[in-house]
Amino acid sequence: MTKRRDVILGLTGVAALVAGSGRAAETGEHRLAIQVSDDRPESMTLALSNAVNVSAYYAERAQEVQVEIVTYGPGVHMLRTDTSPIKERMATFPKSMPNVVFVACGNTLRAMEKTEGKPVPLISEAKVMQAGVVRLMELQEMGWSYVKV
Repeated sequence: MTKRRDVILGLTGVAALVAGSGRAAETGEHRLAIQVSDDRPESMTLALSNAVNVSAYYAERAQEVQVEIVTYGPGVHMLRTDTSPIKERMATFPKSMPNVVFVACGNTLRAMEKTEGKPVPLISEAKVMQAGVVRLMELQEMGWSYVKV
């Protein structure tokens, strides 16, 4: 039941973004920030699916969209090349979706490295920001739409 609820909530969030008006609809500047803060494969899969669906929606309308998937806490595991439960999909996804940027929380990475006593390997496309939550705040302050999966 939880998986179904998560999918419904994610789709509802995408539908609200697509149906919404405002500055993005007026200027054609579409920007979406997606939060992934748990290590469940279903969460990252939903985030990736949302990125694909939103990108396809705007591509059909000859409009561009930027998507930033911001991970922090256990969500950083999704960007790790050694522990990601969906590492096969993560290896190919960035190549097919150049408008999607992946962000890893620097605070989480430092904590993981301290605990594990070694560097944490991330997918090559991941950008490290000092704090994932701060990055989400900054994006929202710049007018980005926000979805938590």
